[in-house]
Amino acid sequence: METAKLIKELRIKKGLTQEDLADRTEVSARTIQRIENGEVDPRAYTLQMIAKALDVDFSIFVNDTNDDEEIQEENSKSWVGLLHLSGLLPLFFPTLILWNQRKYKTKDMAIHYRAVLSMQLCILGISLGGLWIYWQVNQLTPFVGALLAGGLVAIINAINVMNGKGFINPFIKSRESSIK
Repeated sequence: METAKLIKELRIKKGLTQEDLADRTEVSARTIQRIENGEVDPRAYTLQMIAKALDVDFSIFVNDTNDDEEIQEENSKSWVGLLHLSGLLPLFFPTLILWNQRKYKTKDMAIHYRAVLSMQLCILGISLGGLWIYWQVNQLTPFVGALLAGGLVAIINAINVMNGKGFINPFIKSRESSIK
């Protein structure tokens, strides 16, 4: 259902006039009228105020068309791809910050977060082992190899996830690979 019709239907169900709805929001009655007639597309902030005034969840206005779902799915793939790229080095803060910002907004973010975190821990463990070898026998190859392999896996995972494919992680099975 398109947003204009949905707002009008919800307003009428609540027994509100356009003026009543305008009083409950920071929007003029004329703007409410133009929104309901489909003359203008309301901004997100306006939709949030209308949703609050109508006692409904804001997401019903955002997710009401297939185009919005497709855009949201592509956006979700981009964020998850970025999360996997944050695993290039075993630095946990970028991954943690990104996950914390998107955990309720992006589909399957928790699964991908656990996959990236486990991969980073694996890279860190191998790297520390490589540093120990370097300390014992002056051979830096395992340390550099672990960082390069981890970086390559992170890049491959980011590309795969952004293309709708499964990710590589021996510790966590990707949902996409279990479906196939």
